[in-house]
Amino acid sequence: MYRNIIKQLTAWKDSASRKPLILNGARQVGKTYILQHFGTHCYKNVAYINLDHNAEADVIFQKDFDMPRILRALSALTHTHIEPANTLIILDEIQENPNALHALKYFCENAPAYHVAVAGSLLGISLHGNTSFPVGKVDMLKMYPMTFSEFLMAVGETSMAGELFKCDWGVINMLSTRLADCLRQYYYVGGMPAAVQEYITTQNLLAVRNIQKQILFDYSHDFSKHAPTAEVPRINMVWDSIPAQLDKDNKKFIYGALKKGGRAAEFEMAIQWLIEAGLIYRIYRATTPNKPLKFYEDTSAFRLFMLDVGLLGAMTDTDSRDILVRDSLLHEYRGAFTELYALTQLIPFDLPTYYFSANNSRIEIDFLIQYDGRVIPTEVKAEENVKAKSLKTYVEKHPFLRALRCSMKPYVNQGWMENIPLWAIETYFRRTGNN
Repeated sequence: MYRNIIKQLTAWKDSASRKPLILNGARQVGKTYILQHFGTHCYKNVAYINLDHNAEADVIFQKDFDMPRILRALSALTHTHIEPANTLIILDEIQENPNALHALKYFCENAPAYHVAVAGSLLGISLHGNTSFPVGKVDMLKMYPMTFSEFLMAVGETSMAGELFKCDWGVINMLSTRLADCLRQYYYVGGMPAAVQEYITTQNLLAVRNIQKQILFDYSHDFSKHAPTAEVPRINMVWDSIPAQLDKDNKKFIYGALKKGGRAAEFEMAIQWLIEAGLIYRIYRATTPNKPLKFYEDTSAFRLFMLDVGLLGAMTDTDSRDILVRDSLLHEYRGAFTELYALTQLIPFDLPTYYFSANNSRIEIDFLIQYDGRVIPTEVKAEENVKAKSLKTYVEKHPFLRALRCSMKPYVNQGWMENIPLWAIETYFRRTGNN
């Protein structure tokens, strides 16, 4: 399955200042698959080692950091001739071998001609343990679940994905019925590669849901395995509360919804653990739509989103009929699912993204996005019958802004606002060549 990150991996390979690469991201977003795919297609050889419970690999990195010895041992262990520039060395599950992580420093300093890429579940958290992290000696890339365009290509709709990337709104509007159907499928399947592959192979919706449930179970298991013991109950409370928190009219995350009298100090470490694991995203409130938005960040108010819309459906036991068949979909997905979908299409761009709400008025803006030299107030609607009262009022108060609405309606430019269909969110922000 094609992944957009291939372009970044290729740029890393060709960079004159290349360092060992850490591919970061949540468990089961496809890190191992894409590194192996990249190695197979872009290198003469691939030397792959899984470090999880690998006693032979433990020995390699326990002795010392003599690079000729390590390279000989890796070659022997993988039965691969390791050549500079022609071989990709992949160290998987590197969080299981802190010495291997530390060895990246010596690859950078003493063997820079060799191409090394590493991946590991919950890597961001493992780096905060007793591991000696090679600061300044590695390159880092972040990987996410599959976006809608990647899903389209995976299910054989490459031509429709291509039309989305062209942003030819006349053609996109003509394809709206087919794209809306594909969007329903994406809402159910989501972007976790194992779920997408099952859907492609069998079209078995129950099997897809079972895979999603297994992924959720594995995440819960990771809480107990990797997190500090005292934090595990609080991590579970935060994680379990996200669907209900997303569905509330009040956009701000409410600690009191976790437990009576809940406070920030009690749950901040749990929230940060989930963020660093790549399982949730935190979107702060911005107090004014000026650049840079970071200057106007209100850290006391934020929203939490989970990493994948398909997993949200599995977590809430949403009926497949409500997603794939019933017309009530647009109403039932008005809040949590549609906003989560929109955010997951934006996250890979690493754009400054916030939300706005005012304590003394009813004006609420789903997202404030800093992009292409401007701030874009953005509302996400799951219906064709849309109103943009808050958005209109907000732009009237800030006439230097041009707004964006994402809905089921076709593209239209109203001057003060563009309306784009939901299925074009990712490609709208990718059109200038970013990422």
